[in-house]
Amino acid sequence: MALLPILEFPDPRLRTVAVAVDPARVTTPQFQALLDDMFETMYAAPGIGLAASQVDVHQRFMVIDVSENNDTPRVFINPEITARDGEQVYQEGCLSVPGIFADVTRANQVTVTALGRDGQPFELQADGVLAVCIQHEMDHLLGKLFVDYLSPLKREMVRKKLAKQRRLASDAA
Repeated sequence: MALLPILEFPDPRLRTVAVAVDPARVTTPQFQALLDDMFETMYAAPGIGLAASQVDVHQRFMVIDVSENNDTPRVFINPEITARDGEQVYQEGCLSVPGIFADVTRANQVTVTALGRDGQPFELQADGVLAVCIQHEMDHLLGKLFVDYLSPLKREMVRKKLAKQRRLASDAA
């Protein structure tokens, strides 16, 4: 397994809309290894979700594990949200926008259909943090980031803060 580089805002590649994964490819050793690498990258970051777009693979799949002990890994290939209900405000962060957190309004419950790691279709009804994470990662697959829910002024402040963090990190290196 290997850690993958995570693209960071404002990298324009994060705006790429992902394409569907060929279902015949799902069970290949190469795709399974990529899923393993994504889980390793997500856990090391540390995070609870990672969309393929964030590691510069612009295909419709994501990995999620919202458990406290990293023992409930979930794979969503070609996911589609088929129903949304309710509303919740959740303070979100993102591996592509490190160190930045902001309140985002999302559906409280979602129903999602996808292929699992084994290539078999499934449907999942999720609420709470899992529902938020699914919606957040789905946004990545559509070329959208959680900062897009912020005002233009706040988004510009985030961009400047990240640029300063990168400058300080490169000066220290």
